[in-house]
Order: sequence, then C-alpha cells, then structure tokens
Amino acid sequence: MRAVRLFLLVLGAAATAYGGWLLLPQLGTTLPWLIGGPVLHDVLVAPLVGLVGLVLGRLVTNRLRLAWIAAGLLASATLLLLAVPLLWRPPSAPPNPGLPDRNYPLGLAVGLAVIWAAIVIVLVVATTVDRRVTGRRTDRP
Repeated sequence: MRAVRLFLLVLGAAATAYGGWLLLPQLGTTLPWLIGGPVLHDVLVAPLVGLVGLVLGRLVTNRLRLAWIAAGLLASATLLLLAVPLLWRPPSAPPNPGLPDRNYPLGLAVGLAVIWAAIVIVLVVATTVDRRVTGRRTDRP
C-alpha cells in the first residue's frame, strides 16, 4: 500500500510540474487571474455570503426552510459563476468553436427560474405536509 501511495505522489508531482511548465509562457497573462480570483473572493464574495447568511438566519426561523433556501442560493451562485464567461465575452472576440452562439442571458434566466420554482414547490409541499401532520395552520398568529 505504501508503494502505491508513493507512486501516486510521484505521479501527481510530475503532473503538477508539467502543468507549471506549460503555464510558464502564459504566466504574464494568467497571473492576474490566479491572484485576482482569491483576492476578489476574500474581499467581496465571502463577506457578502456571510452577510446573506446572517440576514437569512434572522428572517427564516424554520431550519428546514432555511436549508432549502440556502441550497437554492448555492445552486444560483454556481450557475451564475458558470455563466459569467459566456455573458462577459466581448462581442468583438472571435467565437470559440466549443461555445456555440446562443442566447445566454435567456438560458441563465430560465435556469434560475427552474431552480427557484423547484425550491418554491418543495417549500409549499413541506408546509402543506407540516400543516396536515400537526393539524394547525401556520398563517395565524
């Protein structure tokens, strides 16, 4: 087992070194992305996510609902992160053959609508089941 781990370590180190070697010629253009991403995350994204979590924790008292809303926000953020390069591509740039021209803003809107429609359906069903099980209405004070 130790020999297998050592072999995988050497193989991983070799792959990392080869990737670094391939990255060297483009280092001037990729360095801002390699540094800017973590800095942008730590300065903007992480505090914003923390603030949204604090606000949601105060507004939504039911932990099951909070979990579903948080899952919807996570799925939305992931979809938005994946869509940024497609939405941000300058029109003067040559098209990438791997990225066929489509209506990306419409696709993003439909994806987000599907995510939140599913979350709303799950929350409505959960609320209905909870009312039937407990025999009380949650809309009364």
